[in-house]
Amino acid sequence: MYILAIESSCDDTSAAVLKDGILLSNVTASQSVHEEYGGVVPELASRAHQQNIVPVVDAAIKRAGITKEELNAVAFTRGPGLMGSLLVGVSFAKGFARSLGIPMIDVNHLQGHVLAHFIRESEDDHDQPIFPYLCLLVSGGNSQIVKVNSYKDMEILGQTIDDAAGEAIDKCSKVMGLGYPGGPIIDKLARQGNPEAFEFSKPDIAGYDYSFSGLKTSFLYHLRDWLKEDPDFIEHHKEDLAASLEKTIVDILMKKLRKAVKDTGIKQVAVAGGVSANNGLRNAFRDHAKRYHWKIFIPKFSYTTDNAAMIGITGYFKYLDKDFASIDLPAYARVEKLKN
Repeated sequence: MYILAIESSCDDTSAAVLKDGILLSNVTASQSVHEEYGGVVPELASRAHQQNIVPVVDAAIKRAGITKEELNAVAFTRGPGLMGSLLVGVSFAKGFARSLGIPMIDVNHLQGHVLAHFIRESEDDHDQPIFPYLCLLVSGGNSQIVKVNSYKDMEILGQTIDDAAGEAIDKCSKVMGLGYPGGPIIDKLARQGNPEAFEFSKPDIAGYDYSFSGLKTSFLYHLRDWLKEDPDFIEHHKEDLAASLEKTIVDILMKKLRKAVKDTGIKQVAVAGGVSANNGLRNAFRDHAKRYHWKIFIPKFSYTTDNAAMIGITGYFKYLDKDFASIDLPAYARVEKLKN
């Protein structure tokens, strides 16, 4: 049973093919056009998706070693994301599925990130979480602690009340004049810096919720004061600034996650989303696994960013339940809850 998966929620056009839940191919075309603008420009993103989607899907099918006529279903990201980008993927999926007479499967983008740990590259790959497990979902637009009871039963225990962790990193990187996207830049610099060099504000939010706007403001005000004394302060201390910023964000994330693990008693703990590629966060997960006897799950780097493989494995689970989408289902830019 073959499933074609399509992901187009932001600025990456991706297509994957799975056979009985095993990944055969995963092709992604990224967009460099946004770098000079310091962020994703929605109109440019949707135009690039229109240019990329046919060759990306074609490459995914060819690399899988099959023909399009062998496909049994098409899974696609329905939302959340940028509406213009989503419309390209959704429209293509509808037309492609209709032309082949096969069912469609709509997938929640966030659900895909959470289930990325179930992507299997071979029959011998059995290192997946056992339900229920906790997942720290961290990206440019989301910071959530999710209790995953099954592939279709997910409960948000806590989430950001303002900025997401990835958004805070990108904005601080922009303030420092380091470029976009800020995540990989800060990550690289942080490896060479002293994480104890500077101290920034850590919010005191009740429960499992997060807040990163205060950290961002604290970073900005400190930087402003230091630049008054030394106009070249950033250049002289960028590694230490990056390391201290990264440590502060990781500390905030892990403190709430520790609380969730303690309160629920669930020690199967995963991390997902773009920020899960961060070296400091990965190291913190490994440290917590040793210290608190957690069983941790950290995705491959290729499955941290937006990719069609995670849409495909989610689509595979829904296919087994015969949970198909109707042709008239629209894309959606925002969603209140992480669910089907």
